[in-house]
Amino acid sequence: MGARVKFVYSDRFAGYDFSPTHPMQPIRLKLTYDLLKDYGVFDGPKLQVVEGREASDDELMLIHSPEYVDAIRRISETGEESMDTYEYGIGYGDNPAFKGIHESSSLIAGSSIVAVDLVMSGEADHAINIAGGLHHAMRDRASGFCIYNDCAMAAEHAAKAYGARVAYLDIDAHHGDGVQVAFYDRSDVLTISLHEDGKFLFPGTGFVNEVGTGEGEGYSVNCPLEPGTYDRLYIAAFKQIVPQIIRAFKPDLIISENGCDTHYTDPLAGLSLTTDAYEYLYAMIHHLAHEVCDGRLVALGGGGYQAFQVVPRAWALLSAGLADIHLDDYTPVSWQSVCSKSAMAACPVKLRDKTLLTLGHPDSLERRVSGVVQKVHEKVFPYFGLSKDAVS
Repeated sequence: MGARVKFVYSDRFAGYDFSPTHPMQPIRLKLTYDLLKDYGVFDGPKLQVVEGREASDDELMLIHSPEYVDAIRRISETGEESMDTYEYGIGYGDNPAFKGIHESSSLIAGSSIVAVDLVMSGEADHAINIAGGLHHAMRDRASGFCIYNDCAMAAEHAAKAYGARVAYLDIDAHHGDGVQVAFYDRSDVLTISLHEDGKFLFPGTGFVNEVGTGEGEGYSVNCPLEPGTYDRLYIAAFKQIVPQIIRAFKPDLIISENGCDTHYTDPLAGLSLTTDAYEYLYAMIHHLAHEVCDGRLVALGGGGYQAFQVVPRAWALLSAGLADIHLDDYTPVSWQSVCSKSAMAACPVKLRDKTLLTLGHPDSLERRVSGVVQKVHEKVFPYFGLSKDAVS
């Protein structure tokens, strides 16, 4: 499955910086880029870097209201907060204001649109924007560290500019609520989200019964998983839900959101995955893209709050995997040095987690996860003409 893969990147991604103490640290993007560079993957023809760009106002307004875009632009000039900015979700907490917030957010959104254009034009088989994946932003409000919803914008651009049927697949620990809302009454954009159950985690949505409305009924798919869900259970849920629905939907493009806050060490979520699961999931999505839509795949980043220990490793595996490049399990010494200086602590010597997570897990967790999968089958599969008992 040799592929032409484009890695959309800009040093200016570092500008999306809420504060030195905010959980979403932009250094995670540079360290991912540096790790891939030090592995030498950009030296050959398989994975090529393409410069990102800012989205136009028209592109931003594919998803966001003109009033919201204007408000973010005004906030961007001073970086100051007020009672007026709170109306738009900008303020102390998840989404603090900062100078340049419009430009840096627009750059991420525009870069996801670049990724779509590269794939849909045939210039690339796959395209990656690790700065993307900001799936919580709503039409007129910032949410969950997300100012502009590049995921939804990319999907809408593909649908509008290319007439594409889009399958949006989200494996972030947090429910992709902003994308679901944007397409909740649409049948041309399928949204599938596997995430930690909203009873335990922000944004408190993404339950099985959220299936869409009107024309979009059946085209929103949610698999909420309990805290502690580990590799084997997560992969089983994925295999029993995702391939069948995507095959039945027959998309022209898959957009994947690859948040790695599902890792067992992540401080903001409670799932228990390892890099073993990531490699398997990335390969499954890659294979599905080649099976159902001639390989057309746009891969975005997302959450991930172990900026030094996890994110660079996860997204290096994602990027290299899509380019069919095998990475040695020992991270380059040059990268370890740069990472350690930034982290002021030792950085990973191994690319992959040393072993599978072997904590004791109650049988009841497996039964509960299986129960959720069965509920998804019963609630959603009939919309696609699938058996409630279908398996991969």
